[in-house]
Amino acid sequence: MSATTRVLIGLAVGAAIGLLLANQNPLLALQVANVAQPIGKLWLNALQMTVVPLVLALVVVGVNTASDAAASGRIARRAIVVFVVVLTGGALFAALAAPLVFSWFPHRPELTVALNHATLPSAAQVAPISWVDALVAIVPNNAVMAAAQSAMLPLVVFALFLGFALTRLAPERRALLMEFFQAIADAMIVIVRWVLWVAPLGVFALILSVCARSGLGMLSALGVYVLVECLLYLAVTVMMLPVAVIFGGERLRRFALALLPAQAVAISTQSSLASLPAMLESADRRLGYPKPVAALVLPMAVTLFRLTSPVQYMTSAAFIAWAYGVDLSTAQLVAGALLAVVISLGSVGLPGQVTFIATNLPVAQAMGLPLSPLGLMLAVDTIPDALATLGNVTADVTAASVVTRQSRRDAA
Repeated sequence: MSATTRVLIGLAVGAAIGLLLANQNPLLALQVANVAQPIGKLWLNALQMTVVPLVLALVVVGVNTASDAAASGRIARRAIVVFVVVLTGGALFAALAAPLVFSWFPHRPELTVALNHATLPSAAQVAPISWVDALVAIVPNNAVMAAAQSAMLPLVVFALFLGFALTRLAPERRALLMEFFQAIADAMIVIVRWVLWVAPLGVFALILSVCARSGLGMLSALGVYVLVECLLYLAVTVMMLPVAVIFGGERLRRFALALLPAQAVAISTQSSLASLPAMLESADRRLGYPKPVAALVLPMAVTLFRLTSPVQYMTSAAFIAWAYGVDLSTAQLVAGALLAVVISLGSVGLPGQVTFIATNLPVAQAMGLPLSPLGLMLAVDTIPDALATLGNVTADVTAASVVTRQSRRDAA
């Protein structure tokens, strides 16, 4: 039985027991919820304890990986620029669209109460601060203190500076530090895998506690989250078609038909890497891209470029804000979107379930949102995976089309 199946079973059993208790004996339901609450909180804390070192290591390694790729030639540099621009566009689109779509669904105040009781918020809402204070706070005056306080945005800024600084060191010293940070990331992922081994129990306790208090409210809310995530994945996938037409010089029908084989593999395998041979075949035989361009850009895209990741991070943050009745400001949304781009570049290539907390938590925390729903969201986030891979593969080939057009202009 796969880990995903075990987590979904834990979710279903916990929800069923919680709903049954809430309907049959509300007093007993509250008592059981009080017992289950610390179990779920312990599990969520165990996931959160790896976030600071993992994010720091992933960003440092990600910056150096992108730097190495860019140093390999003009095509690679252009590809990275395209990746960053498209990722930023996807993140900003999600920052605009996700809160709007969630506003279409009615908010239930009892859901906020149930979430607060089930697992205490890890990030408290604070009074609004001026844009000047918010801007100054982005650069930490003490990186160690930022890490100790789990201030993710300043920590990521420090990690970016550190990562770029490593690119200026002598090769042997840089390699030594890169090995160190990669080892930290690998060790944190091992711990996360250990914690995920008991994920069915943690998810069971979390959903039992919430459903015992809110009844069907939490299940319907998770359904809304999955629905909105799927809608936004499909939206950014469709948006790649006009990008290929306008910036890649493609004909819409020809490009859409050429994508179908790779998209079919993406949906069936839920793996961009498994879709790479189909992408290369379509780029060569159906679209006629130069082999040197496709052979470089598409593997780079699989390694560095995952369009739906920032979309997921922003959708998750918007869901938490909706569940708690929080109105997100423009500054919060923009800061979250830009951070989502950085986090996505550092985390590409790692299993989604392993890094769900490490990638979603920094964005939610930087936006001043509670973190308690993330454990439940991890359990259901595997459902839209096929659509996420579909969007990523479509974006990979789209990026190749843009780089190909630019390369042909140079050759002309």
